[in-house]
Amino acid sequence: MMNPPVPTLEPAFEVVADLGPLEDHGMTRAGHRRIIPVTGGTITGMFEGEILQGGADWQVVRADGSIEIDGRYSARGADGSFLFLHAVGVRSGDPEVLEALLRGDDVDPGDYYFRAVVTLESAAHPEFERSLYLASYIREANRVRYVAYRVT
Repeated sequence: MMNPPVPTLEPAFEVVADLGPLEDHGMTRAGHRRIIPVTGGTITGMFEGEILQGGADWQVVRADGSIEIDGRYSARGADGSFLFLHAVGVRSGDPEVLEALLRGDDVDPGDYYFRAVVTLESAAHPEFERSLYLASYIREANRVRYVAYRVT
C-alpha cells in the first residue's frame, strides 16, 4: 500500500498590503463584522507587481476575540497581467495582544497566531492556480505583511 506524499513548503511570494481605516459594522447576522480596505502595496517573488486599491479584508470577530480572515484583492504585474488573491484564515491570541494590534501598536508576531490559506487566480499565469499557498502574517498599524509558501 502506498502512502500519500508528505507536503512541504516552498517560499513563493511576499505581500505588503497597505490598509485603510477599519470599518466596524457591529453585530450583524454573520457576527461582529469588520471591513478593512486594501489601498495598495506590493507583491514580490514568483509574481512581481502592485496591489491595487479596491480590495478588502472582510472579518468576523469571534466571541473569544479571534478574527476570521477573508481577504480579497488584486494585483497588476510588471508584465500588465492581473492576479486575484483570496486569503482565508485566522488571527488569534491573548485578548491584550489582540487589543494592542487593534490600537496599531507594534506587537511581536510570535505573540499571536496569524495564518491563512491563499488561492490565486490569473488568466495569464494558470500555473499559479494549480497550488495552494500557506501564508504567515505580521500585522502592523497601517499595513499587513506576509510570506506565502507553496504547499507541495
